[in-house]
Amino acid sequence: MIVTVFTKPKCEPCNATKRKLDKLGVRYTAIDVTESPEAVARLKALGYLGAPVVECGDMHWQGYSPDKCKQLADNLAATQPADEQAAGEYLEQSA
Repeated sequence: MIVTVFTKPKCEPCNATKRKLDKLGVRYTAIDVTESPEAVARLKALGYLGAPVVECGDMHWQGYSPDKCKQLADNLAATQPADEQAAGEYLEQSA
């Protein structure tokens, strides 16, 4: 399953989100929205205007949320090989 973290420079919530995911062993791709008009368009399409935004399958959230990061890590570990629908359902239940 692909995890993407949309970030921007000097953003403490962005850095905290990446640190938490790193600590939990979640592999992700970080995209700097200040360098990618496509990323900005993607965030707007999802309904967000700020960073960080974490996107995984059909689920996404804005802001630093250690609980959601932990739930995502737990779900990813439990669904090897990755299953996007299961991850979405797991995150939906905890929202």
